[in-house]
Amino acid sequence: MESLHLGGQRRRGQIVRTEHPNGTPPHVVRWAEDGGEAVFFPGPEAHPESADKHTAHGPASPDG
Repeated sequence: MESLHLGGQRRRGQIVRTEHPNGTPPHVVRWAEDGGEAVFFPGPEAHPESADKHTAHGPASPDG
């Protein structure tokens, strides 16, 4: 997720559960920074990626 503020840090998380059978938001996300979980409604700053992308190429760098 991109920062909403100039110079702010990106947040990375993993969707651990969806609340609807068809996969639409909200999602429960586990945040990489602190391992905390929260209900998340993604906005235009969120850029979901497939887990396959990270499995094939290793973990993503902290800055993107």
